[in-house]
Amino acid sequence: MPTDVIDSEVLRAAVDEAAAACAASGVEVRPAAASDLDEVIGVFTATWGAGRSPDWPHLRAMLEAGATVLVARDGDGAVGATYGFVGWSGGIHLHSHMNAVLPRGRGRGIGVSLKLVQRALCLEHGVDEMRWTFDPLIRRNARMNLVRLGAEVVEVLPDFYGELRDAISGTDHSDRLEVRWRLAAPRVLRALAREPQPDWRGDTGFALVADYEALRADAPEQAAHHRDDARRAFAAAVDAGLRPELDAAGDYVFTDDDPDRVSSPGDTPTEGR
Repeated sequence: MPTDVIDSEVLRAAVDEAAAACAASGVEVRPAAASDLDEVIGVFTATWGAGRSPDWPHLRAMLEAGATVLVARDGDGAVGATYGFVGWSGGIHLHSHMNAVLPRGRGRGIGVSLKLVQRALCLEHGVDEMRWTFDPLIRRNARMNLVRLGAEVVEVLPDFYGELRDAISGTDHSDRLEVRWRLAAPRVLRALAREPQPDWRGDTGFALVADYEALRADAPEQAAHHRDDARRAFAAAVDAGLRPELDAAGDYVFTDDDPDRVSSPGDTPTEGR
C-alpha cells in the first residue's frame, strides 16, 4: 500500500501513542542493531527455552531486509523484544511472530509498548494491518489483544504449531486464535483511546479460568479438560459463523456483531484497557 494512503493525523497519533506507552512503561523501544541481537535472543530464549529463538544469522538477515526486530531497554538492559515480518496472504500485512518480556518487566505495559512501536513503523511504511496468533486460554493476552489493542479474531487454529514442548506450553495443545489488527480502523482507534468497547451480543460463549498457566502447572489434568472444553466451544462457534470477543468479565462471547460496532444505550461495555 502506498504511504500516501495512510492518514497523516493517524500516523502522527500512532507515533505519539507509542512514545507515551514507552514512557509510561519505563523503556526505550527501538529497532535492534546487530549489537543488540545477543540480548534479543536472550529475551526469546528466557521466554520459550533454549533453541526456540531465531538464531543470530537469521535475525541479522531480517535486520538487513528491514523486518521489525525491536528491542525494549530500561536501565538494566534489554527487557523485551519483538520480531515480525511482512506477508501477503490475504493482503499485505506485518505478521508479528514473537513478542516477549522478561519476568522482571512484566506488568509494566512493555508488551503493549512493543506492539505500538510496531504499529507506528507499519503505518510509516504504508502497511495498515498486523496479524499474530495467541493461545485463547491465556486471559491476560486475550484482554491485551482484543480489548487494549482492539484486534479482532479472524481464524481459529487448532494445534497450529503441533506439539511445541517449549518452556511455556510443554505438551499442551498449541491451539491459537489468529487476530487481525487493522491499524487505523475505528475499533482500534477507540481501543487505543481507552474508550468503552461494546457489550457484544451473543447467546453462547466460553468462561476462562483466571490463570490457565498456573492451572496447567499445578493441575495438568484439570487444565487438559479445560482445553478440551474450549476446543469444542470454539469449533461450534466457527461452525455457526461466530467470532470470539471478550465480555466485561473477561470471558469469551461468540458473536456475529460488526467488529467495528460502537457501544449503544443499554450496553454494559468493557473498558478499553
